Amino acid sequence: MAAQASGGVPLSTLSPKYLHTNSTSHTWPFSAIAELIDNAYDPDVSAKQFWIDKTMIKEKLCLTFMDNGNGLDHETMHKMLSFGYSDKTAIKGHVPIGMYGNGFKSGSMRLGKDAIVFSRSKSGMCIGMLSQTYLEKIGANQIQVPIVCITERNLSSYILFN
Repeated sequence: MAAQASGGVPLSTLSPKYLHTNSTSHTWPFSAIAELIDNAYDPDVSAKQFWIDKTMIKEKLCLTFMDNGNGLDHETMHKMLSFGYSDKTAIKGHVPIGMYGNGFKSGSMRLGKDAIVFSRSKSGMCIGMLSQTYLEKIGANQIQVPIVCITERNLSSYILFN
């Protein structure tokens, strides 16, 4: 059954197949990598450094993209992982690159089937997952994006050990 607005009008949804379809806008991996680098350059991020690395996890090649920017709170993470949302504006003459709210999704899905975003901001930590593998496993008929956040006031309750 389709999701419906309060007036009973069916709402548009996105099929999980769209994640792959959208990724084909990048004809080669380097344009997808450029999309992810561009996000760190945006004026609201304020990243000064950016790192790209590769590692093997359970015999799978994984790319990591990391910056030292401002991070994402829950609302910003949700907007970034949603399709077509962008409220980027210039700050002190620094004009943002993206404006259509599609770069992260198209770029990350061009490079792999799954993207896990770990972010720390002033208000806490968030983890978001855009995953074709997850959607296939649960038999999803529309895109679902799990996001978990821990607010700053709860951070002191957690101790992590290596």
